[in-house]
Amino acid sequence: MSKVQVITNKTSLQLKAFKRAPSLGLSMWHLGSLTTNLAEKKDTNGVFCLVERTLAPGSEPPPHVHSREDELFYALEGELDVYVGEEAFKVETGECIFLPRFKPHAFVIRSPRLRVLALFSPAGLEEAFRSIDSPAQSLELPTAMLANSTDGKALQGIKQLNSEDLRQTVQVLSEYGVRILARDEIAHQLPLYPRPLPSNPRKLVAESNVAVGL
Repeated sequence: MSKVQVITNKTSLQLKAFKRAPSLGLSMWHLGSLTTNLAEKKDTNGVFCLVERTLAPGSEPPPHVHSREDELFYALEGELDVYVGEEAFKVETGECIFLPRFKPHAFVIRSPRLRVLALFSPAGLEEAFRSIDSPAQSLELPTAMLANSTDGKALQGIKQLNSEDLRQTVQVLSEYGVRILARDEIAHQLPLYPRPLPSNPRKLVAESNVAVGL
């Protein structure tokens, strides 16, 4: 057994089994969404973090790219169109989508409400949101919703925030390896965003402009 395996096994033995469910103590509000941290860096030795997120149309994050973690979304409730580079996918309840690091991506909610499980590997990004989120006052969406701009006003996909809130959010995310795309980058790197996807095809490829069933 290698030295790396010995260290990994020893660290794993120090982790504790646990059971969790969404609760106020684990939940935060941020930009019109509700986030519950079900497993954090300290729980998994940094291997992954798992969060449950509830969002409404207009509270989607702006188009961005991760340099540190891969993501996997599993739709518990609702429907969303996900744009990953030159591809786009329609994701419905009971389906998941994998978003590899270094791939620019964005999503648009196509239902009145969306509830997803989001897994990030490795863990750590939850610490960024902890510094800019506020404690949830209930396990519901905050009443004061902030809407995205997806019609070309301001920076496409960025929340309509005051300049200080926007600067803080972008700065904190950049410290954790997440970069928000500029308008010209969105047009070039996510050519299908935010075009609604047809109901039947599972994937759309920009370069051929042909829908392909998965």
